[in-house]
Amino acid sequence: MKQISPAALGALCATIAVVFFSINDVAIKFLSGGYALHQVVLIRSVIGVIIIVCVIAPFTAGWGIARTQKLPLHMLRGLCVVFANMTFFLGLAAMTLADAVAIFFISPIVITLASVLFLGETVGPRRWAAILVGFLGVLVMMRPGTQAFQLASILPLAAAFFYAGIHVLTRKMGGTENAATMAFYIQVMFIIVSLMFFVAVGDGRFGNQPDPSLDFLLRAWVWPEVADFPVFLIVGIGIAVAGWLISQAYRVTEASHVAPFEYLALPMSVAWGIFIFDEFPDGWDYLGMALILGAGLFMIWRDAQAKRALLRRPLRR
Repeated sequence: MKQISPAALGALCATIAVVFFSINDVAIKFLSGGYALHQVVLIRSVIGVIIIVCVIAPFTAGWGIARTQKLPLHMLRGLCVVFANMTFFLGLAAMTLADAVAIFFISPIVITLASVLFLGETVGPRRWAAILVGFLGVLVMMRPGTQAFQLASILPLAAAFFYAGIHVLTRKMGGTENAATMAFYIQVMFIIVSLMFFVAVGDGRFGNQPDPSLDFLLRAWVWPEVADFPVFLIVGIGIAVAGWLISQAYRVTEASHVAPFEYLALPMSVAWGIFIFDEFPDGWDYLGMALILGAGLFMIWRDAQAKRALLRRPLRR
């Protein structure tokens, strides 16, 4: 039997992970009308930890899943994941699914900027042009200064910046950490932050906000409806499997091979929005999506080209 190549394995893991992440977005948006965000995240993460420890860990890291020499980096990376998720989900409560996902996909461009600022990497004129095109796409999507502008559109943009922080930290951590260990600590940070929100605002004393995003954040915790149990189970299992798969994808192959598959979430979000939430993007939305998608994919391609050129460069004696 022919062994699957690292590139093919990374692509497969990323594709399956994106499907689970996309379903998770739909489920969170569905639950955003009746529960507090931190309650949803806590239930999801408790289920996720159980799946990681009882199902994934025995076949990967074993019972030493929590063993690491880079605990501070894991916790910091976990915080970035928490705030990337929470700002994105708060945006979902007020925005169409496709718009939120499209704005979030400015993240490869933000990652490039973060690499220049924090990792000392250099960027040529073509990639600077792609950065400008990507942010132009964001402006088209957000349409500041018009009646179409939503303050909530800043939230998925903030999520993209937190997501860039995740990738910078992952590069610093190197390829020494097990994918299951990385997924485990992310869920642990979700649980810690959610419990902190419960203590601070879980009684709903700041609830009943007119803004959908603020209401989602500050709503009182309630006992889940029996009919919603399957939805919570789906998001819990989905986030555990997706978190492990995407970590595995970036471990086994180069980021330039994995990142383009994450963009499958954009057409999926358009389809989910139309068929489930009756949300139809307009022409400006499609233009903004095209600019962001084109700029992001170009950035990924140029990054791969630059790495190949560096590898082909002869060593100086």
